[in-house]
Amino acid sequence: MQNNIVTSDSIKSADAKTISPCCRFCDNKLEHIFIDLGMSPLSNSYLQASRIHKSEKFYPLTVFVCSSCLLVQLMEYETPDVIFSDYAYFSSYSDSWLEHARIYEDKIIDRFTISKDSMVIELASNDGYLLKNFIERDIPVIGIEPAENVALYAQERGIPTITKFFGVAVAQELIAQNKAADLIIGNNVLAHVPNINDFVGGIKILLKPSGIATLEFPHILNLIKKKQFDTIYHEHFSYLSFFSVLKIFENHGLKIFDVDELTTHGGSLRIYATHSDNMEQRIYRSVKNLFQKEYNAGLHNLAMYKSFSEVIHAQKRHILKKLIKIKENEKRIVGYGAAAKGNTLLNYCGIRTDIIDYVVDRNPQKIGKLLPGTHIPIKDPDAIKEDKPDYVLIFPWNLQDEIITQNNYIREWGGKFIIPIPDVMIID
Repeated sequence: MQNNIVTSDSIKSADAKTISPCCRFCDNKLEHIFIDLGMSPLSNSYLQASRIHKSEKFYPLTVFVCSSCLLVQLMEYETPDVIFSDYAYFSSYSDSWLEHARIYEDKIIDRFTISKDSMVIELASNDGYLLKNFIERDIPVIGIEPAENVALYAQERGIPTITKFFGVAVAQELIAQNKAADLIIGNNVLAHVPNINDFVGGIKILLKPSGIATLEFPHILNLIKKKQFDTIYHEHFSYLSFFSVLKIFENHGLKIFDVDELTTHGGSLRIYATHSDNMEQRIYRSVKNLFQKEYNAGLHNLAMYKSFSEVIHAQKRHILKKLIKIKENEKRIVGYGAAAKGNTLLNYCGIRTDIIDYVVDRNPQKIGKLLPGTHIPIKDPDAIKEDKPDYVLIFPWNLQDEIITQNNYIREWGGKFIIPIPDVMIID
C-alpha cells in the first residue's frame, strides 16, 4: 500500500473532487470527517525567538474515519522525517512516566521470563528512559529511534540505539544480523506511523516464533468520551480503537492475546501480541471483554464518529468563555507544559498572548523558544515563582497530579490551577 501525501495547499474537504484520500490500512476511499480542527502548524515545531516575524507552515488538521475498517486517521500532509528529524519530546522529563516504565519492566520480566539470554527491542525508544531498566539487569537491548537528537542522548547514556524509522526493511536488516526479538516494545508509537502496514509487518518479521510484542497507544474511546480533541496533531497519524488494531494485526499474521486498560495519556491500551500460530499463548477473556465494551459504546457504528465534531465545537466555546471571563477580571494566566496537545488547543481555540502570558516547561530543549502558531514564549518553571500569576493552565492534563504537586507553592499567593480537558475545571 502506498502512503497518500497531500500538500498543505490542497483542499481539505473530504468532498472535494481534487483529492481522493484513502485509508492507510485498507485503501478504502475516505469520505467521512471525524473532526476538523482547522489549520495548524506541526505541534512540535517550536520556533527560535528570532523567527517571530517569519512565516510558518500550517496544515489542515482534518481527521477522517474509514467507513470500511473504522480506522480514524489524518492524511499525511508532512513526511515523518520532517516531523521527527529534530524532536523536542524527551520522555525522561516526566517523573510519573518514568515510574510507569519501571512498573512495566518488573511486570513483563516476571510474566514472560525475560532474562540475560533474551533480546529486547524497543521501537521509538526515545531517550532510553525504558531500556535503561533492562540494561541494569544485564538484559541485551536495542533501541530504534528516528529522531537523531534524541537517539544521540540515549547513545551517550550507553543505550544501543539505531537511528532509523522502523518497518519491514529495518526488521530484515536485524534478522540478517541474528537479532530477532524475544520482546518488542512500542510505547506511543503505533499512532505515529503513517505506513501502519509496513510497521506491523516489520514486527511480524522481527519477532521470534515464541516472541511477545507489547504496544501502548491512547484509546480512541477515551478521546471521544472525554473530549480529548487536543490529542489530535500531525504527529498522530492514527487514532486507534481495539477493533481496528485487531484487524490490522490479524492481517499481518499476529494475534492479540491479552490487553490492559491503562490510565496513561488520558486512557490507553496495552496490547500483547504474538504470531498467530503460537499456541503457547492462549487468548485471555480481556480481549473479548474490551471488544464488547467498544461495541456497547458504539465504536462499531460510523454514526458515533460523525457526531464528535459538534461536541468539540461546543467545548471550544466553553473553554474560551472561561478564559475570557478570567481576563475580564484582570487576572493573569500562564501555561504549564509546552506540550503538543497544548499547541492543538491553543491554535484551534485561537488563544494567543492576549490571554496566556507565557508557558513554562522543564525541558531545556524548549526553553527560550516560541510555541508554534501562537508564538507564546516558553520559559523556565522558576518564572512562575518570580511572577506569581493568578492562574496556571496545565496543558498536559494527563500529568495534572504530578504538576500540581510540583507547583503547589502557587497556593501561597492564592494562585489557582486550570485543567482544560474534558471540561474546564479550576482547582484552588
